[in-house]
Amino acid sequence: MAVPQRPPGPHGAPEPRRCLVTGATGYIGGRLVPELLAAGHQVRCVARSPEKLRDQPWAGRVETVRGDMTDEESVRAAMEGVDVAYYLVHALGTGSGFEETDRRAARTFGERARAAGVRRIVYLGGLTPEGVPEHELSPHLRSRAEVSRVLLDSGVPTAVLRAGVIIGSGSASFEMLRYLTERLPAMVTPRWVRTRAQPIAVRDVLRLLVGCATLPYEVHRAFDIGGPDVLTYRAMMRRYARVTGLRRRLIVPVPVLTPRLSSLWVGLVTPVPGAIARPLVESLRHEVVCAERDITRYVPDPPGGPLGVDRALELALRRIRDAEVVTRWSSAATPGAPSDPLPTDPDWSGGSLYQDRRERAVDASPGDVWRVVEGIGGENGWYSLPLAWALRGWIDTLAGGVGLRRGRRDAARLRVGDSLDFWRVEEVLPPRLLRLRAEMRLPGLAWLEMVVVPDARGGAVYRQRALFHPRGLAGHLYWWSVAPWHALVFGGMARNIAARAERGGAGTGRGGRG
Repeated sequence: MAVPQRPPGPHGAPEPRRCLVTGATGYIGGRLVPELLAAGHQVRCVARSPEKLRDQPWAGRVETVRGDMTDEESVRAAMEGVDVAYYLVHALGTGSGFEETDRRAARTFGERARAAGVRRIVYLGGLTPEGVPEHELSPHLRSRAEVSRVLLDSGVPTAVLRAGVIIGSGSASFEMLRYLTERLPAMVTPRWVRTRAQPIAVRDVLRLLVGCATLPYEVHRAFDIGGPDVLTYRAMMRRYARVTGLRRRLIVPVPVLTPRLSSLWVGLVTPVPGAIARPLVESLRHEVVCAERDITRYVPDPPGGPLGVDRALELALRRIRDAEVVTRWSSAATPGAPSDPLPTDPDWSGGSLYQDRRERAVDASPGDVWRVVEGIGGENGWYSLPLAWALRGWIDTLAGGVGLRRGRRDAARLRVGDSLDFWRVEEVLPPRLLRLRAEMRLPGLAWLEMVVVPDARGGAVYRQRALFHPRGLAGHLYWWSVAPWHALVFGGMARNIAARAERGGAGTGRGGRG
């Protein structure tokens, strides 16, 4: 595979690369971008919804383009002038055909990269067990393995990093471990808790991904990556309990819980919904331990070596405690969740659009009102009928949705794309507008919009709209069945937001779902 070599940069250092990052709205991609910038590389981000990147602290230092990995033309345009292309997307959870979608997207990515003269593809895949036939792997791992092959066969020098459990603040694996351990001092668990794994800290994953940008062009292969510890999931739970000062957990494995039942169990106990928990659980059925550490020949270990499990857990917990969680597993779009923007045309003709409108004059400054609005959700709750919101969250969880337990990434600030319990921030324009799009299981599309405007008296006017676009007869029946509760839920929300703002935002940022 003959690829023209670039001359080294000043003092023999590798020349900075022009890097394309897919999946920049997701957990790994959103953390990789600032690391690439810090290493001196130029970055172009491709996203289906570029507006989700608008509020990132690094947004002004990157080029952002709109694109979809299944759309050949948008991929072609995104590849122009690129040296290194990071493939950090997957179609997991989008339906039974996700493997075909992944296959098609990877093939398009590889073909367009070769046509554009891209010199390196980097893919973060899954660590697969030694000696297990591919047909026996979970659909998740099988698809990751196939994507690896497609990219390696693309004709572009490719580095595939194969990771197992990734430990970092906000990762799905970490939050699953955290909530299972904290909430269940004694538990009957599936037998996969006895399976050995080799977890890796997210900062080591990012260090290796950045290092792959300057690999010699003749390097074309997959690498296993993991931390220094090999241990069972049960041992990880006990390590977590020790690091956090919890009592030793009583864990009794049983052989009767299937991956589907296990994922439902995880979905009930942790904030990670079943659709995301299931591939994590299925990946733990087989031992996933690194067979080699060849990547260190090209990207040396840092002083002291890669982080062990205890140190990775400590750092993740510190990030959470200090409210410095940069991205979360929920940063990416939730599988199956609606993504349609709010229809803003007054003459919109897309069908029925039900609305519940509330407006209140507030004897407080617009800034005070905005602080209350932006603090909604998470520990602060939804300012009305906590039991009703909790019940709606449980119903959504039982239906396979995300429920209320995703909380917030940041206790005080919101940005476009943030998940917020079972909503997602569609637009935030401080100190005036917050629009949320529902990601709960509904027979239609729903939004909640909150607006703060100054009035002539020096106070503020708070305006609130709940909107619902029904899907079929079930959607219409749903709206009218819950309409009698709107005065209590949405009316109470408007009254309590106004009252809290008039008290100077008392209680914002503290616990309690009321």
